[in-house]
Amino acid sequence: MVRARIIGTGSYTPRKILSNNDLARLVDTSDEWIMTRTGIKERHVAGDGEATSTFAYQAALKALEMAGITAGDLDMIIVATVTPDMLTPSVACLLQHKLEAYQAAAFDISAGCTGFLYALSTADSFIRAGNCSKVLVVGAESLSKITDYTDRTTCILFGDGAGAVVLSREQGQQGILSTLLYADGSCSDLLYMPGGGSAHPASPETIAKRYHYLKMDGNKVFKRAVKALEDCVTQILEKNKITGDQIALLISHQANLRIIQAIAKRLELPKEKVFVNIQKYGNTSSASVPIALDEANRQNRIKKNDLLLMNAFGAGFTWGSALVRW
Repeated sequence: MVRARIIGTGSYTPRKILSNNDLARLVDTSDEWIMTRTGIKERHVAGDGEATSTFAYQAALKALEMAGITAGDLDMIIVATVTPDMLTPSVACLLQHKLEAYQAAAFDISAGCTGFLYALSTADSFIRAGNCSKVLVVGAESLSKITDYTDRTTCILFGDGAGAVVLSREQGQQGILSTLLYADGSCSDLLYMPGGGSAHPASPETIAKRYHYLKMDGNKVFKRAVKALEDCVTQILEKNKITGDQIALLISHQANLRIIQAIAKRLELPKEKVFVNIQKYGNTSSASVPIALDEANRQNRIKKNDLLLMNAFGAGFTWGSALVRW
């Protein structure tokens, strides 16, 4: 059977670190308050002159190196992001130029924190259809650029960075087994950035109203995320006739430690089968899952033929899961 197999992973986070204690000097919060409610200790944020394409490029180089191929071998580049360098052209096109991958088609996907899984599923479809043999999939964000550091409910959550994978069209049992994607646009007003688009283009008024920063109803998002993620991971296991005890590693979107723990409990997974790095990076949206995947891979937490379960939930609302045999 033809499958899209992950043959390389890579990740990159900026050097600048914003700790909980740093945030406590900006807003009314504390290290203990943030850790207790989210599990986040610190997050990496963009420095001067750094943008989303900066992080995407560095992560892509590492993934290509591990895969043992050059950028010229790529047929397609898909970048998942909600914080592009600019509205147009896409980060994927900027990345294509930086990599000199001029044989590759390139486009972005915007699906909130689920963006990487949407991009992974899209790449899988192109490969299974026979249209591509090598695809670079990147999740990259500069959330610090749209974070309101006067809002204590949101500024504690977000960080910057990128993760990347190289997919290869190969015969066999290893690769992406299944993906499930979902959306519910009726909840779009619970997590969004109102300014900068055609509805509210930049103006003195939108700047004064702080429309160019993320807005979130954290309690409602949390409740929907837990239910949606528990359901989607159960559904993908049932679809593939797999039980929770067969999963070697759960790689969840790193948004909140309590959400990750709830999913692990639902699947009856012990701690050693759950990958967590939220304490170091916070919520990096589309970059979250691929950064975690790369770290797990480079820490030798993944072995050949292991079953990996990935999931994410984000603005839109969007959510989804992916089952991979390594």
